[in-house]
Amino acid sequence: APPQAPATAPAPAGDQTADEAFTSRVKTLEEQVVDLKEKIYRSKARLLLLQESVMGGELSTGARAVLVHKNEMGNAFQLESVVYALDGAPIFTQVDTQGDLNRHQSLEVFNGRIVPGQHQLAVRLVYRGSGYGVFSYLEGYKFKVQSSYTFNAESGKVTTVNVVGVEKGGLTTDLKDRPAVRYDIEVAKDTRANRPPGPTPPAPQG
Repeated sequence: APPQAPATAPAPAGDQTADEAFTSRVKTLEEQVVDLKEKIYRSKARLLLLQESVMGGELSTGARAVLVHKNEMGNAFQLESVVYALDGAPIFTQVDTQGDLNRHQSLEVFNGRIVPGQHQLAVRLVYRGSGYGVFSYLEGYKFKVQSSYTFNAESGKVTTVNVVGVEKGGLTTDLKDRPAVRYDIEVAKDTRANRPPGPTPPAPQG
């Protein structure tokens, strides 16, 4: 009898068609996306916990900070933008629109509870030159002032930090070297910490 042709060997289990490979690749990508979403969720959760630990604390044992921006600069400098950060976290950012920012002589940038202890305040101010007379060359110039300050927040007290934009030096000081920051500190007993909690609001009627 004539020899029979050898039977076709089954394809190895590892071989895939193009469709199967594509489906497998899509599934892998979906799993990676889910894993990435979980990592982002966990990162946000850690960030919230960190924020609570920095800004939180019990009302009776925590501290409170009030941060106030003040402007004592002369007419040669127009405030263009302010950025404040507390312990590395941005807490206030504002850019001038039609001179509104520069008109504020005093501006509260933060008022809230923080944990007692040392805290670092970082400030970045940008001024725009407003030239006049012999100082007309200042028109359009930008002056950036970056400064940081460490203060101690005491338990049961409110610490007010007045951040004052001032001109340092005197008549002989070059105008470009004049923008500076001064910190004035006030510490007082926090009367809010001793207030009894208000009445519980009634449950909504359904």
